[in-house]
Amino acid sequence: MNRFDKLFNELPAEIDCVLITSDVNRRYFTGMKSSAGTVIAFRNKAYFIIDFRYIEKARETVVSAEVIEQKNLYNQINEIIKNHLAKNIAVESETMTLKQLGTLKKHIKNVEFIDTDILSNAINTLRMVKDSFEIDCIKKAQEIAETAFDGILGFIKEGVTEREIAIELERLMMLNGSEGVSFETIVLSGANTSMPHGVPSNKKVCNGEFVLMDYGAVWNGYHSDMTRTVCVGEPTEEMRKVYDIVLTAQTAAIESAKAGIKGQDLDLIARSIIDEAGYGKYFGHSLGHGVGLEIHELPLAAKSYDRLLHENEVVTVEPGIYIAGKFGVRIEDFVVLHKNDCINLTKCAKNIISL
Repeated sequence: MNRFDKLFNELPAEIDCVLITSDVNRRYFTGMKSSAGTVIAFRNKAYFIIDFRYIEKARETVVSAEVIEQKNLYNQINEIIKNHLAKNIAVESETMTLKQLGTLKKHIKNVEFIDTDILSNAINTLRMVKDSFEIDCIKKAQEIAETAFDGILGFIKEGVTEREIAIELERLMMLNGSEGVSFETIVLSGANTSMPHGVPSNKKVCNGEFVLMDYGAVWNGYHSDMTRTVCVGEPTEEMRKVYDIVLTAQTAAIESAKAGIKGQDLDLIARSIIDEAGYGKYFGHSLGHGVGLEIHELPLAAKSYDRLLHENEVVTVEPGIYIAGKFGVRIEDFVVLHKNDCINLTKCAKNIISL
């Protein structure tokens, strides 16, 4: 069963066809990366309409849909809808703008537009559960990121700047095959580590400071995500204490991560440990999020996420403690959930590293 078949199995029977225009979802269903293109799919057939720039690549790559070179897009869509006798068409509520929807309604006639969340919700349901191909791609991305981590430890020293470390991390990932970076690389040092998503600056690393690195690689469109906090020189007693609390919280959460647990309950396992240690007010973000074709996707391990987590979903486990003006610690792995446990995709050591 291909992904289009699975999609229609998630949709009500009365939906005749779907229109997919977002870059990420287009890639999910066709396997092809492009900055343009339109997917229109029915219960018995799918089409991928793409312009001349990508047509050769599409014909080589796409196997799940008939590839059509774009000439007059709206005329082509109207003709396809007519041939399939479709009465309605569902669009992506999460990604389609009002302007785009208005343009479609102006040019595509004799069909009812379904612009509720029904299509986006169905796609999210599919994308949350990863197949073996997706997991292999995520594993490869993580291997690239971990090779970069091994390399960066010899680069970090007193006097180098946050920006220099970030640039070197990205260089190492690209050198080892990454398609790009999962997101803007975060490298922070000293007091800056108390900002969970701070931006690398020209601040120089000093002896006795934490260096926090949050980054990821991309392989075949799939992302990795990890955070490690290391120390240049020897950490203080307080730094060690906080690091150990974060590591204890993360370890407990990973040991409890499995299919069937609610996202909010997984979050609570780590949060309770940090609360009981007296640092609850310094852990202000959620425990984790899904990772796949996007760096942040469903499911979540968060206070607000009362849904069950499912087998073969991938979720990060990233507790942190951030003390403004002093320092912060975050340790992030990500795991594949199984029926009775999980597989940790992050293999880097997590003991406190003094450089």
